Amino acid sequence: VVATEIVPPFANTAVDGYAVRAADVAGADAEPVDRVVVGEIAAGAAPDREVGDGEAVRIMTGAPMPGGADAVVMVEDSERLGVGEDGVERVRLSASVPVGAAIRPAGDDVKVGDELFPVGTVVTPPVEGVLASVNAQNVEVYPRVTVAVLSTGDELIDDGSPLEMGQIRESNRTMLAGMLAESGCDVVDLGIVPDDEAELERVLRSAAEECDAIVSSGGVSMGDYDVVKAVLGRIADMTWMQMAIKPAKPFAFGTLTGSDGVPVPVFGLPGNPVSSLVSYELMARPALRQMMGHPDIDRLRLRAVTDVDLNRRPDGKTHFARVNGSFGDDGRYHVVPVGAQGSHQLAATASADAMVVLTDGDGASAGDEIDAILLR
Repeated sequence: VVATEIVPPFANTAVDGYAVRAADVAGADAEPVDRVVVGEIAAGAAPDREVGDGEAVRIMTGAPMPGGADAVVMVEDSERLGVGEDGVERVRLSASVPVGAAIRPAGDDVKVGDELFPVGTVVTPPVEGVLASVNAQNVEVYPRVTVAVLSTGDELIDDGSPLEMGQIRESNRTMLAGMLAESGCDVVDLGIVPDDEAELERVLRSAAEECDAIVSSGGVSMGDYDVVKAVLGRIADMTWMQMAIKPAKPFAFGTLTGSDGVPVPVFGLPGNPVSSLVSYELMARPALRQMMGHPDIDRLRLRAVTDVDLNRRPDGKTHFARVNGSFGDDGRYHVVPVGAQGSHQLAATASADAMVVLTDGDGASAGDEIDAILLR
């Protein structure tokens, strides 16, 4: 976005007070001076006369500066004397000010030709305000991606009813919908789909027609027979993977082509809730942010120091331990594990501020520096 207008469009006052000639109030802080008030300008009004020697104009914040005036004395440094017997209003000013005092020059914020926002700028509320200020009423943007999220399984319930033997309460879809929204996506919640291949195929094909991407959890392990794997393996171009990480070892990615011929990305996340969270953060979130034009697709990483031993055993994988972190008096980011690190133990992970990267080996000792990925 390149500015075609200046901001502010005219010189204006930054304070309530009196527009004067700076030379007229020289020494006023030592010996106050009385000046004739020849007008008043409110924000939105236009000056109707210039300020001459010995004159002042009452002016409100944001109002345009009158001709002849080159400074503003704040209202706090003034005393209204009222209208005298001669019918003239006067004000007593008790501060000397330099030329330009409390004046915001025209174009002080934005000048014509300024590149305000390069490609990749996120349109936040302040950015919207700047766009409005330069009359950029229509700008080209990458749209939010619309992402379908679903859970499958006859064992899942989300209606609040008492659990029967073998049932569990749905949580992954709820979690992922929130994470998608936090990532800037528009979310289409497809709910819980039963273990019925025909119904799941109908839901997935409908999602490919209406959405830009699909996220599901569960049924991606190599040994699983699951309706998700069966249906996606038949109707989509999928790759089923075993990642050398812990948690979130199983992962699937592919595309499902809609009737318009456009391939829609499908992210198959593992069913254990912590694994689902980690694989979303590491694989799905960066991809979705790239689809939305973000130049920075990854979470912020920094060097952290662990305050306790973070033990692990060599297994050929990179481990992502969930931690709580805070900046210490030494300016470094200190972390401690959240507690339970099982891939099914979401309650512990829910409070995590970050994940630390433990490369294959024996882990890290208290005081060691390690990489941390901030989650907040």
